[in-house]
This record gives sequence, C-alpha cells and structure tokens, in this order.
Amino acid sequence: MAPSIYFVAAEASGDLLAAEIVDELRQAEPAVTLNAIGGDQLAARGLISPIDISPLSVVGLLEGVKIYREVVALADAAARAIIDSGADTVALVDSWGFTLRVAQRVRALAPQIRLVKVVGPQVWATRPGRAKTLAQTVDHLVCIHGMEAPFYEPFDLPVTVMGNPALSRGHKGDPAAGREALEAGRNPVLLVLPGSRRSEIDAVAPALLEAALKVKEARQEVRVVFHPASNIRAYFVEKYGNRFEWASLSPEDADRFDVMSAASYALACSGTVTSELAFQDTPFLVGYQTGWVTWSLARFFLFKPTHITLLNIAADDTEVVPEFVQTKFKPELMATEALRMLSNESARQAQITAQKNALARMGEGGLQSAKIAASVLLARD
Repeated sequence: MAPSIYFVAAEASGDLLAAEIVDELRQAEPAVTLNAIGGDQLAARGLISPIDISPLSVVGLLEGVKIYREVVALADAAARAIIDSGADTVALVDSWGFTLRVAQRVRALAPQIRLVKVVGPQVWATRPGRAKTLAQTVDHLVCIHGMEAPFYEPFDLPVTVMGNPALSRGHKGDPAAGREALEAGRNPVLLVLPGSRRSEIDAVAPALLEAALKVKEARQEVRVVFHPASNIRAYFVEKYGNRFEWASLSPEDADRFDVMSAASYALACSGTVTSELAFQDTPFLVGYQTGWVTWSLARFFLFKPTHITLLNIAADDTEVVPEFVQTKFKPELMATEALRMLSNESARQAQITAQKNALARMGEGGLQSAKIAASVLLARD
C-alpha cells in the first residue's frame, strides 16, 4: 500500500521546508498520499490546510502565553484532521511548541501513527531537557546539526542529520541580475530584511526601517530596498507602504538569492535568512527585539550561548556578525554600523570571509536536506 504522510508546518520556515520535502517525496514515490496543515508554500503544491495557522505567527514566551487557548484548540483540530485522514506517518516540521502538542495528541489517540520530527528544538543552546520530552513523544528526529545527535543518545531516539536547509536549498545568486531587478545601477544597495512573522513586522521592522532611513539621509546615493519574506509581504506593505518614497520594495518576481547577492550590506531580522545572506557572500548585521519578560527568562535561565545568530554560535560564540539585540536594538547604533561598513570594502570582505568559515562549520556544501528528510519519511523505523 502506498504511504500516506501528513505534514504539520506552523511557521514560514517550516512551510518552505515541508514544501521542498513534498517535491522530493513525489519524485521518489509518485503514489504517495499527502496532506498538510501549513501555509502558502504547501498550498502551492496543492496541499490546502484545513485549519488557519496564522495565529501561531508569534514570538516569545509571554506572547505565546497570550494565545495559549487558541494554540491548544488548533492542536486539537490538527490532531483530529490527521487521524481522520488515515495517515500512517506525520511529519512535524519546525515550530517546537505547536508541533509537540499535536504530536502528543496524536500519540494518545492513535499510537499506531508514526511521528517524525523534522528540525528539532535547539537543545544545544537552551533547555536540553527537551531531548527527553521529544524522545518520549516521537519515533524519529531529522535534525540540522550533527552536534544535536548526542543529546538524544541517552533516550534511544533514532536521529538523522539532514544539514542546514537554508544552505542546501539555495543557489548562488547572480549579483548583476539582482542589481538589474532592483534598478540599482552602480549605487550601493542596502537591503532590509524585516522578518517573516507578523510579530517581527510589528516589533522589529520599525527600528530596522528607521536605521535604513538614517543611512539614506547620510548617503543619498545608497539604494535602500525592503525585502520582506513572501508570506508576510502583503502585511508589510499594508503597514509600511508610505515608507517607499525613500526606498523601494524588491520586485515580487525577482529571484530572492539574486537580490541578496546584489546587496552591498544588509540589515536583517534574526532568523534563517542570516544563513542565506552569508551563503550569498553578503555582509550584514542582525537586529532583534522581543518582550522583556521573554528576553529576561531566555537570557538568564534558558539560553546558554552569548549570541543569538547561528553563524556566531558556530564560530565558538564569537561575533562574526554584529548583533543589535534588546538594549542595543537602536536605529542610530545600527545605522552607524551600516555606514561604517558601506564605507569600508576591506571590512566587508573580512566579514564575508568570517561568515564563510562559520558556514563551513555548519556544513556548507552539497547538502540535500529535503531529500534526506524525504527518505526518512518513506522508511519505517
């Protein structure tokens, strides 16, 4: 009998990875039956979500508590949809809190269904006890980094390392094509990547945009380009469309990697996009802010590394990429750094070299994360 696999992907990064795995599954096993709870990328593959997961696009502990009842209700609905579908395997992609709740409900109601977690919690950075929780709930973990596997060995959870999806999915962008798409001419390009969640567009984007405006005021020749994630583009335009008189929005049909590679420098919200920028040899800084209760709990009780950017953590927790977080998340500080880098070619090249070294530690080169994940989903433990 052909396999039946149900995807659960509650965030943009998981939705994209799940869609890529779907492509690999259909190529490897054309008879596979697929269903999904997810977003636009899965919908583009014909997998329309039976429930609306947009309320899950929040960041932080306190923010999550505010919608706790809604999360529980969505997890209940997701578990019912999965069981009703007759799926024999569930792929729980990214989004630790929500997918764990879904997995626990499916396990309690239909223990015969195989559960595979794709992208594990960051046990190497915070709350290693989650390794035990995950091992008690799912049948297999497909993780990003080899350094994660030892955390699960005491609990006998099978682990497969797929590498970093952000690196394996990417291709080297064409800077010339990117500059043409952006109509940049010979001007320096400052790329602003404001996030992929509504909460980031609300809380992080304003300071990044203000920093970009300060750069523009200091150097009129700089071409400022906003490049929001595709899943949040409409919301970004709705909120900040009046800012486009001094900047531009990247063309919707432009190759995102061409756009990244064309940038002289970038201001980026923390997230997967940081690894993608590094892969395109684009120097950048990271800005981020979350609620103070969430930040205090994370900084003093949960998060072990000093830095939040994976490139920096991979570089022995040193600052390869400048971070402007919480108290340092100020437009004037970020603008000063951006202006310094835009005026210093040797500094930009030095950061690019350091970024490449960090990528090498993360496993850059020839990885096919989606194909590896697909092979695990088609196998039986």
